[in-house]
Amino acid sequence: MEGGDRLPPSGTLGAVIDDVAKGLLHDRLRAVREVLVWKLEDLPEYDVRRPLTATGTNLLGLVKHLATCEAWYFGAVLGRESPEPLGRWQDADGSDLWVAPEESRDQVVAFYRRACEHADATIAALPLDAPGHVPWWSRPEVTLFQVMIHILQETTRHAGHADILREQLDGRTGLRPEFEQAADPAARAAYREMVERAARAWSERGPQPGPGRGPEAAVTR
Repeated sequence: MEGGDRLPPSGTLGAVIDDVAKGLLHDRLRAVREVLVWKLEDLPEYDVRRPLTATGTNLLGLVKHLATCEAWYFGAVLGRESPEPLGRWQDADGSDLWVAPEESRDQVVAFYRRACEHADATIAALPLDAPGHVPWWSRPEVTLFQVMIHILQETTRHAGHADILREQLDGRTGLRPEFEQAADPAARAAYREMVERAARAWSERGPQPGPGRGPEAAVTR
């Protein structure tokens, strides 16, 4: 090998790969956090709080829940106590999933911002293989890498929930504000009707044989 083609010293390559992986995960986490907060934009106070599913899921509650997750997982789990007063994990009662009347939207978002800042500091300070302990998991011994994957997955999942909830409220959708396009109600209605017709057509014709197979392989409802 010549010049710039040389491999880094033994052990260095692994560290470089770890840094790249950590950076990619962290960048993605930071991006999806902003998507979640954006879903609250321009909504009345009642709409960000009210339950929009049978299980009570609500927009501001999702932010509060993820603030609590970031504070716990990037805090005590990794030996870096969060400055937030979280109480004991054994006493968790689901109150992080909804917002009390005395809590303002600004307070909840500020809590999320602080939790994320503490999480960012933890990510910057620790290597990916830094050990942690999640007492409520069946396999409690973890690493920073596992925690980052878990929180990225959790945040992405709830950002998807938030996208659907926001669409239910005022029709706004999208991943980022700069990519948002004005809704075309007529086009949306036509698309929905097309999907509905396809679903009804399948339902009305009943079970059909699978492709290239006999009646014994019929698709059932």
